[in-house]
Amino acid sequence: MGRLREYQVIGRHLPTDANPTPKLYRMRIFAPNDVVAKSRFWYFLAKLRKIKKANGEIVSLNKIAEKRPQKVKNFGIWIRYDSRSGTHNMYKEYREMSRCDAVEALYQDMAARHRARFRTIHILKVVEIEKTDDIKRPYIKQLLTKNLKFPLPHRVPKKSTKKIFAASRPATFF
Repeated sequence: MGRLREYQVIGRHLPTDANPTPKLYRMRIFAPNDVVAKSRFWYFLAKLRKIKKANGEIVSLNKIAEKRPQKVKNFGIWIRYDSRSGTHNMYKEYREMSRCDAVEALYQDMAARHRARFRTIHILKVVEIEKTDDIKRPYIKQLLTKNLKFPLPHRVPKKSTKKIFAASRPATFF
């Protein structure tokens, strides 16, 4: 489908004589392009209110950019998804560079662990977790330790100008 982007979609019911200034509805939607974003907006609005695309209009559609795309952040995501057995609410945490990356990781994780497809997952809320004390999941807590290092035990040396055939095997464990 492509990389996800975050959109802000604002829509409303078409003005009528009974209601000349209808209420505006705003949603933040993750979608690969603006066509899918508008489609998802109408899908969710039809579930929440008695408005469909035929008797509604989109007032504005904006692409939301990440404020600090080079900083690693922790995100908490509340979702609701349909499994084979029923509908479930879930809270997950991810450590990513942007909100869109966290949502992409969520979709991959849900597909792997729960066999949930894109259409069955409804993202309720995406929040950047500011304080480290607010993090609940141990798989994210373990990445917060100071001076964290990852060992690289099996290093293969880069190709050099040596002969193609050597008398002894290269040592990869140092």
